[in-house]
Amino acid sequence: MIYLTQSVHRNAQIYPNQLATVCQDRSHTWTELKARIGSLAAGLKGMGIQDNDRLAILSMNSDRYLEYYFAVPWAGACVVPLNIRWSAKENLYSLKDAGARVLFVDDTFMPLVPALKEALDHVIYIGDNECPEGMVDYEGLIRDNEPMADTYRHDTDLAGIFYTGGTTGFPKGVMLTHISIWTSSISLVPLMEMSNKSSYLHAAPMFHLADEAVLQAGMLSGSTHYFIPSFTPQGVVDTLSKYKITHVVLVPVMIQMTVAHLKANPADLSSLEFILYGASPISESALVSAMHTFKGTKFAQGYGQTELSPLATMLGPEYHTTTGPYAGKLKSAGRAIGCVEVRISDEEGNTVEQGSVGEIAVRGPNAMVGYWNKPEETATSMRNGWIHTGDAGYMDEEGFVFLVDRVKDMIVSGGENVYSAETENAVENHPAVAQAVVVGIPHEKWGEQVHAEVILHPGQEATAEDIIAECGKHIANYKCPRSVSFRTEPFPLSGAGKILKRDVRAPYWEGQERMIS
Repeated sequence: MIYLTQSVHRNAQIYPNQLATVCQDRSHTWTELKARIGSLAAGLKGMGIQDNDRLAILSMNSDRYLEYYFAVPWAGACVVPLNIRWSAKENLYSLKDAGARVLFVDDTFMPLVPALKEALDHVIYIGDNECPEGMVDYEGLIRDNEPMADTYRHDTDLAGIFYTGGTTGFPKGVMLTHISIWTSSISLVPLMEMSNKSSYLHAAPMFHLADEAVLQAGMLSGSTHYFIPSFTPQGVVDTLSKYKITHVVLVPVMIQMTVAHLKANPADLSSLEFILYGASPISESALVSAMHTFKGTKFAQGYGQTELSPLATMLGPEYHTTTGPYAGKLKSAGRAIGCVEVRISDEEGNTVEQGSVGEIAVRGPNAMVGYWNKPEETATSMRNGWIHTGDAGYMDEEGFVFLVDRVKDMIVSGGENVYSAETENAVENHPAVAQAVVVGIPHEKWGEQVHAEVILHPGQEATAEDIIAECGKHIANYKCPRSVSFRTEPFPLSGAGKILKRDVRAPYWEGQERMIS
């Protein structure tokens, strides 16, 4: 039986007095953490939470976020982490779509509560101030309830619904089971060399599966968890240095920003043993610079997506070198992790010849069970047991996967996925816009920049600033175009009348090795 709460029971049993979590001026041992999780679960049950209910959270990183991840299944329910960068409109859609009637919220997102309240029965306040009137006090739930017995949700029981962008312009809820999440996480424990002597810093946002996977790996290994509310180079460096942190996850843009900060503000980070990066590719030059800055620290790249909980492949530390027998793999996304099978397929789902470009497909127990309430999109993504990633690539003779393009109309900017359909819908809300195509174009810092090409209605006028401002009313800031160009000639079309986005993108990517960054 595989159940995510197993690590809480085990760690409290064999490491009872070791530190489990450290956040600001709060710290808890494994014994204390287990008791808090059990009491919070009892409090939720007392509020009327039933088996399989969905409970959402909108919060910055904290120890209470970790407790939520375990108290919710302990009580028999499912987690729904909301994207902290999404607009109220997008998160309201997710709440309604998931049927989540309970929301955990911290001080940062209190201003959004009025816009979300129509979907909710209860709002649980997990901030650091006095609980607002009309809300449920998080610490009160723990203080006023004795720990309940674990319900032991397990195996194929739904663990959570994790929302990602949608090709149709609406978010999709990825359904992950206990087995799904556990598979990715248990694979990370040996790959990241984690143990009960390790300390992990939650610097990446905790709603994201990249952090969730390593959170679970840290729990499985008995590591101590440290938290900063959100990423800043100063915050990461100060916390790594102060607490002698050994492990951290950073997306490429975070690595580059931290490297730049360290060049101007040197610090002793000799305790740092391991950096896992992913969510978007990183240039070889930026990676080599980071490896030089973090001397003695091992690097590994993880590739995957939410639908894979999220890991598919990993490029281990031994291949992060420019010399010796393991050199030459820095541009790859690594090889399949344990328990997972990866192949390159053609449009019919057949495996292509070695070295040929096709769509990357993944099969394993880490795969989602589908998209919540979206059977058609599930059928498109999952075929014959394989998750079709929407990424185009090839595989060499040693099983290393190299990304070259995207099959799906998706942009990855600063580690966040942006589906072009979402942004196009927002752009076309402007009354002067007749048609819009959104593509990703190269950007040195963010990897890719969201760019819109626009055709206006005859006789209408609009500036790039007008269109970007209109988008901001409907979608998260990072999904809005950073640049807009206007055209009068029609967009190129396929024989079936479909816009050829690859042709729209091509001029921006001339001279690049691949059409993604």
